[in-house]
Order: sequence, then structure tokens, then C-alpha cells
Amino acid sequence: MAKSELYKQILVSLPDQDYPIHIGENLLADPLFLRSVVKSRQVLIVSNETVAPLYMEQLESVFADRQCDVVLLRDGEQYKNQESLTQIYDKLISASHHRDTCLIGLGGGVVGDITGFAASTYQRGVGFVLIPTTLLAQVDASVGGKTAINHSLGKNMIGSFYQPDAVIIDVKTLTSLPKRERQAGFAEVIKYAILKAGDLSLEIKHLLEAPFSETNLLPVITQCCEIKVSYVQEDEKEQGRRALLNLGHTIGHALEAYTRYERWLHGEAVAIGLYCIALLSREMGYLEQSGVEQVDELLKLAELPRRIPKDINLDNLTLLMAKDKKIKNNKLRFILIKKIGECYIEDKVPADLLQKVLKLAVEGE
Repeated sequence: MAKSELYKQILVSLPDQDYPIHIGENLLADPLFLRSVVKSRQVLIVSNETVAPLYMEQLESVFADRQCDVVLLRDGEQYKNQESLTQIYDKLISASHHRDTCLIGLGGGVVGDITGFAASTYQRGVGFVLIPTTLLAQVDASVGGKTAINHSLGKNMIGSFYQPDAVIIDVKTLTSLPKRERQAGFAEVIKYAILKAGDLSLEIKHLLEAPFSETNLLPVITQCCEIKVSYVQEDEKEQGRRALLNLGHTIGHALEAYTRYERWLHGEAVAIGLYCIALLSREMGYLEQSGVEQVDELLKLAELPRRIPKDINLDNLTLLMAKDKKIKNNKLRFILIKKIGECYIEDKVPADLLQKVLKLAVEGE
């Protein structure tokens, strides 16, 4: 059995709770480490039909000395819904899980979001630990305490802020990740490079140009987590600065809802959103054309979609944006880019300018 190696531990310090993010290799192969993190005598592991065959058996063996139940969800963003949530509640209640139980979310962002929401609402709140197995979840979705399910009219419309007891990031889980899933995760990595100027863009280029190595991802995953933690510690409930982390997501979420979460992975929709926002920032008179090209180049290097397909009705897409959670005082707010490393919240984007930008972003335009 490969030896586990802890690369970095990041402490998230919040007014009501502190918790660690453990980042390393072969952490799932270390029973002593896992038992030191999850101490509850009752455990419910939530995963999906894709991830479970890879890791469930070894995880169940770690907790064989206690009550350990399992819920397997169908794989896909379209299953982050009330039906899947009820599946978790049914198991918790039928197996008599108490308030000191611990839920473990083993999977990508969908599993993490729905597990966290179940934990936040079951018996008014129980503990949970996240084990993200996708790059997107490791750099973004597992950090910060956002939990939710989707509604047919909008993404993440039903949810809560509820922090985990711990996050365990084992980069070895990325070896089994399909290339498309891995590349989708780079959309969130690129988002952080836009938010924070520095060496991250260069590191991303080096990673994407070299043969894939999960070990080489450790510094970038760590840096992304540290950036997000700094936003979360300053603004846990997203009343101000944390909203900047939604860069690219207003348009991305609308694209996902438009296609009923079946056409793109979350990161792919965000990638299109990032390109659109770069264009909008330029048209608003802030971002230089060189900045637009820098964003486009990174997305292209990551083999991510950057253009809106011609079959998307832009008027209907705009209507879906009107259901965005960042709306304040009836104004749709976009996260725009002044320059790489400096973003801001803008609530005065003219409707005709938004339509112009969306048309510019359509394939072939």
C-alpha cells in the first residue's frame, strides 16, 4: 500500500468554527488518518455510481468498527435535486442516525453540495466531512460551506451556508478522472488566476503544456484553496467581497439551466461565462483587449468551450440570468474584470450592451 503524504494543511478560521483542509497524496489509503478525522460512531457515506466502485470498499473497511451506511446517487448535475436529497434523508431516518452522526461526501461538487445540504438540515444540523474527487471540487466546491440543490428554474436556488468539519483532498483520486472532467476543473483554476494576479497563470500554462501529473497539481490546488479561504474568512455568508468568487458564474449558471444541466459540465459552462465576462469588461471600458486575449488563451489551452453555441436563444438565456442569486435591489450584478488581478461588482450593465456582448460571444461571430 502506498504511503500517505500530507502536503499541506490549511486552517479555515471562522467566527463560529475552525476546520482543516488536508491536502496530500494517498490520504484515502491511510485508515489511521481517516479515523482521526471522522470520530463519530455513526457514519453515512454519500457517493455516486461512478465514484463508489473506485473507493467505497476501502472507505467502508476503515469504518467497519462502527455503524456505516451508504447512499449512492445517480451521477450528474441534473440529479442534484430534491429526489436525491430525499434519498439521503430516507437512509438517515430508516437507519436511526442521531445528531452526532457524520455524513461523508465522497465525489465531485454535486455530491459535496447535496451532502452538505442534507447535513445542514437533518435534525437541524449534523456534522459532515468532504472528500472531493474531482479537480473542480478540490479547488472550489468543497471549500467555503456553500450547500445546495438545484431547481428546474435555476441552479443552487435551494441551499444554505454550512461549514464541514473537515475537507480531505487526495490528489490520487484525480488519476481516475476522465480527461473532460479534469479539464472542466481548470475553469475554476483559471478563475482564481483572473481574480489574483501573480504566478498562477504561468503555473497553469506549465501544467497544461506538460503531461498530466496529479502530484504536479498539489501547489496549484493549495494556492486555489488558500485564495478561496481568504475570501471566505473575510465574508463567510457572501454579503460583500466573497461575491467576487462568482466570476463567470452568472452566465455559466444560466447556460446550465437553459440546457437542463445536461449539455455541459459545470466548469465548461463557467468557461464560456468567463470569456463572456472578459468581453463585457472590455465593452464597459475597463479590461484591455490584451486581457481578453489572456483569458481566451488560458481557456483554449485547457481545451474548454469558450463560445456560446448558435442554437442558444440569447433572449431566453438573459431571462434565466434574471433568476441569479446575486440580484440585489432588483438589479442584476455581474463580476467584471478591471484588469487581471482586480475584479469588481457591477450592477449597471445596460441591457443592450449585455445583448451585444452575448452576440459577440456566439460561435462564428
